[in-house]
Amino acid sequence: MPKEKAHPDDRVRARPAPAAVAAAAVAPATGGSTMPDSDKARATGGTVRLSGLASLGTLREVLKSEAAACEQARRNAEREQRAAAAAATEFRREIGDITPLKPSGRTPLPRVQPLPVPLHTQRDERAVLDEALSDEFEPETLLDIDESLSYCRPGVAADVVRKLRSGAWVVQAQVDLHGLRRDEAREALAGFLRASVKQGLRCVRVIHGKGLGSIGKEPVLKGKVRGWLSQKAEVIAFCQALAHDGGAGAVLVLLRPGPSD
Repeated sequence: MPKEKAHPDDRVRARPAPAAVAAAAVAPATGGSTMPDSDKARATGGTVRLSGLASLGTLREVLKSEAAACEQARRNAEREQRAAAAAATEFRREIGDITPLKPSGRTPLPRVQPLPVPLHTQRDERAVLDEALSDEFEPETLLDIDESLSYCRPGVAADVVRKLRSGAWVVQAQVDLHGLRRDEAREALAGFLRASVKQGLRCVRVIHGKGLGSIGKEPVLKGKVRGWLSQKAEVIAFCQALAHDGGAGAVLVLLRPGPSD
């Protein structure tokens, strides 16, 4: 039986090669990249390694900076310690050897706080004293008419002035009003008399000067002091001092008995 002849179209149509058929079968149907998975993995791994190396380089620089800072701080501390040691050595060399004090066995006493100063009371008392001593008071009517210019409070025995002038009472304190202005002298005299009475003093001396340095050589304080003394209740008597006690530049004052008597 004769073989069938091939159709003319079959001879013209080319058959695909086996390798092409295999490649077409392996290729994905989606039409994506045809790079093999092994190549993709190698490419991704290279990128990761580059990024990691860059991070390691930055970390290395940070660590180097921190190490340098720590080293500098250590050097600075050592330099300060050496300077302090040198200063201590120099100090010990300057002061030399020191021998510690032996224990004294004393017990330290507690500190006593000073009493508050009654400023308001002092100001009030000063004001009262200033008002009690008037500059307008003239003692001529109360003074004996003699050169000694003595004074004796009414009711006191007449021989008190004579005894005072003769030194029957020892002068226990004095106040010097030389060079003071009138107001200063009045305040100083009032304070002196008050303190003397509180201390229980009986005989004091008031130095007012002879006025040789005053304008016109007039003893300004001399008359003022005698007027002030005449107004003080604590003054029993006064008289001009003898030559060895100040003469015309001072007066002896006898005070009433104070708290100490």
